[in-house]
Amino acid sequence: MAVVSIKNKLRRGNLLVGNDPYIPTDFESIATTTVGSTSVANIEFTSIASTYTHLQIRLINLSSSAGTNLELRFNSDTGNNYDTHWLYGSGSSATAGAATNLDYVWAAGAGSSTAPAGVVVDILDYRNTNKYKTVRTLGGYDTNGGGYIYFTSGLWRNTNAITSLKITCNANFNQYSQVALYGIKVAS
Repeated sequence: MAVVSIKNKLRRGNLLVGNDPYIPTDFESIATTTVGSTSVANIEFTSIASTYTHLQIRLINLSSSAGTNLELRFNSDTGNNYDTHWLYGSGSSATAGAATNLDYVWAAGAGSSTAPAGVVVDILDYRNTNKYKTVRTLGGYDTNGGGYIYFTSGLWRNTNAITSLKITCNANFNQYSQVALYGIKVAS
């Protein structure tokens, strides 16, 4: 199987030992937000260009309290057009479930002020106008021997290209929380 780097157009015959290494440099930084001394409930990215194939959000969150959630909304859509599936565990138990007709995609648990959450969200084919948009998330946080790990997926039942996204923490993003948006460039 051949591997082609999207960004630098280098082709590798395969990933076998002895071949040149494949270095994944295809992520391009679009924007980064770091929360200042005043906490905020939402972080929003607008005017997202359609020059990428997929988007990725990487965030470190310090929220006001434990047991809170991160929610995603696209293009200011607050209608019941979102579905979510989840699997999360604490090390001693696991929970799975699903919810439909929500007004957001549940992205993960938000951590707390003493246990920051690390979350990566992939938004697949965000500019494709022929299908609904799919989201997958991996995140978690540690509380010195406790904590959670999350794997979620979501669906925005809309075929519009995503041009803006809002991330909401229902207990606020505290100072030093950081959210970065990346894109994977389109191959030419």
